Amino acid sequence: MSEEQQRKRTDAEPPVRVIVVDDDPMICQAMSLILTDYSDGRIIVASTATGGAEAVTLANDVQPDVVLMDIAMPGMDGIEATRRMRALPHPPHVLMLTSLSPSNTVERAVEAGAEGFVSKTDAPGDIIRRVLGVCDDAPQFNTASQRQLITGLHAQRPTSRRDEARALLDALPEREREAVVLAAEGFTNAQIAARMFISERTAKAHLSNAADKLAMGRVQMARLVERADLPMRP
Repeated sequence: MSEEQQRKRTDAEPPVRVIVVDDDPMICQAMSLILTDYSDGRIIVASTATGGAEAVTLANDVQPDVVLMDIAMPGMDGIEATRRMRALPHPPHVLMLTSLSPSNTVERAVEAGAEGFVSKTDAPGDIIRRVLGVCDDAPQFNTASQRQLITGLHAQRPTSRRDEARALLDALPEREREAVVLAAEGFTNAQIAARMFISERTAKAHLSNAADKLAMGRVQMARLVERADLPMRP
């Protein structure tokens, strides 16, 4: 998200409400200070939690816009908590909060509904940018998590999963399917609209309708397209 877009958010929209989840209270405090002190009023921390089960309850009660979710926690870990949050009536965006990316973590987190990763060592400006960006349905993956996700996707792609993914995409109306594929290739809503010769509002509607039919978010739809391994377009 550009500085101009962020400025427009400040002028036109209420602050983004965030819950910070980490089993270390000091991390919760540090992240809360970063989000509050460096966001120029664009973000407020609605609450913090030190466990997965507590976080799910808070998310249901507080209905935040974004949750920063630690992965390794005793009891319910961050990935299971993410899965449960995404099934709530008003699901928040979830960014995984981590200092490491253990093997298979990124793929499991995305499958649970996470839309990106924030490192505990990221610069405050990067953390703010990712929190605001995910509210505009833009996946937020740092270089390490992108690399792990791509590696995992290409390590094994069983034919049955490929065919299943293709069948799900083929069940969509042609224009919705086209919008989903373009979004998976990294095009913004405005670029999708230009390529399809439609308005940006219509492009958003196509993606929203597809998301409802597939019961998936934008990141999950991108993974579906990747798994389908579609033939290259001319």
